[in-house]
Amino acid sequence: MIGVFDSGLGGLTVLRALVSRFPDKSFIYLGDHANVPYGDRSSAEVIDLTRASVEALFAEGCKLVLLGCNTATAVAARHLQQTWLPTSQWREHNVLGIVAPTVEAATQTPWAVSAPQYPQKYNTDVIGVFGTTRTISSDVYPEEIRKRCPKVTVVQQVCSRLAGAIEHEAPEAELEQLVEEGVRGLLAQTDGIPPHRAILGCTHFPLVEHLFRRHLPPFTRILSQPEVVADSLEDYLARHTRFTAGDPGGRLTLLTSGNPDEISARAQVFWPEVAAFTCSKTKA
Repeated sequence: MIGVFDSGLGGLTVLRALVSRFPDKSFIYLGDHANVPYGDRSSAEVIDLTRASVEALFAEGCKLVLLGCNTATAVAARHLQQTWLPTSQWREHNVLGIVAPTVEAATQTPWAVSAPQYPQKYNTDVIGVFGTTRTISSDVYPEEIRKRCPKVTVVQQVCSRLAGAIEHEAPEAELEQLVEEGVRGLLAQTDGIPPHRAILGCTHFPLVEHLFRRHLPPFTRILSQPEVVADSLEDYLARHTRFTAGDPGGRLTLLTSGNPDEISARAQVFWPEVAAFTCSKTKA
């Protein structure tokens, strides 16, 4: 089975794309709703909470866990992959994040290639990143993009209220105003030059991709994480078949560390036909 973790509900946009792409695979989603939001927590807390949820998914039978959360990926993924996992009882398992496939799509460079290569090292495009405060402040996207494309201009824009407005089902006019403010803020940093590519660096934002499309020029390629992550995972599973060996396929389990009834109702915003959540056996 494949685990998908998020501190909240945005990861459901990624999960929905994965279930559609891989109908023969089984997935378990765990949302740490008892401890959300992670953006207000210290890095040490984010790492500890993320590790606890990853362990809970491993204990449920997942051999591979995807962090479907930009904050958890930006803050915790490297530590879990390089420091914790190799010395844990789960060292035959693996943890993936959603930053790597997004950077690969933005730079057209495999993640393993972390030094400038031709022709990317001569690329002078403008790449915009829209995200929450914690993801933007981590600087993970500029750092990883510039490793591969040092001449690219990376411009980041915090959209601090957009995720909350989406989750609370704000009217479309209000959502469009927030998107327009975000685009205007990014363009103010580029002297009005639109980005060649725009990363929607929050898993809530795919629900308003059409509004970003409305306020960005046609030539701007919008990188929305659900499809980008599904493409990347398809390639990964083709090369690492052991992580889904023996999977009977087609099962979907939704777990929460919070109140299942409340979370099931709120999840309808992200996936109207989503199944009901149940309590996680292990709470972070």
